Amino acid sequence: MSSSCSAPSLPRRLLGGRLASGLAAGLAFCACGRPHQALAAEPAQPPPPPGEPTTARSRALEGGAALLQSQAPPNALDMYLNGFHFYADDLGRAVEAHHYCTHLSEELHQCAIFDGPGAGARLIGIEYIVSERLFRALPEAEKPLWHSHHFETTSGQLVMPGVPEAVETTVMRQLATTYGKTWHTWQVDRGDALPLGIPQLMMGFTGEGQLDPARLAARDQAAGLSSAGKRRARSDIPVPHVAPGANAWESGETPQLALERRRVRGR
Repeated sequence: MSSSCSAPSLPRRLLGGRLASGLAAGLAFCACGRPHQALAAEPAQPPPPPGEPTTARSRALEGGAALLQSQAPPNALDMYLNGFHFYADDLGRAVEAHHYCTHLSEELHQCAIFDGPGAGARLIGIEYIVSERLFRALPEAEKPLWHSHHFETTSGQLVMPGVPEAVETTVMRQLATTYGKTWHTWQVDRGDALPLGIPQLMMGFTGEGQLDPARLAARDQAAGLSSAGKRRARSDIPVPHVAPGANAWESGETPQLALERRRVRGR
């Protein structure tokens, strides 16, 4: 999994009305949890994508499609955040997650998650982010699938590379009270060359000592930033109380998908 994090140019809409309206969201988040013994080993690096190299013909077809077809959905993903997720049933498996997000409404955001910020990055998952109001209205059976963003935003683990600190802090203030539901579809941390198996429910850290400090330091160095400095800049953001039902993993048990066979209906 790539840990490089080159600073992108400021999204054009960040300069417009959304900033003026408080940047109330469009991003997502990694969260954070209880002390846990950090991993000593770095995650496995996935091999190059299998198959023959892309041909000139394929590149030409893609270029023509880009000119002739609408790219509205991916073009809307104009907010970039970098943070960490871990597998809901394994606090020791942290994954650096590069989020590209957009608003669907002021209380609902959707994000595509990649293993890096470059053109060849692998699409490894998705995250949906909702306001606390929407989270509290969810069915009780649904809430354990969601995690809070209270720690990642105030701790400096979640960052927006390339964005002025004042803007970043404003965004983190808005995200601090939100909740995310995250599924990873490609386990790049174990070196999978392809997206094998079923989607995995992911969570966010909720406290100090859960994420290996070496992983955080490596991310900071690659991105040219300081998590500690971010934390100081966000020190006046109130840390919200977590709504009941979120961060189910903290109880010692958590949901996770399992594969099962079913009869096909209608045939």
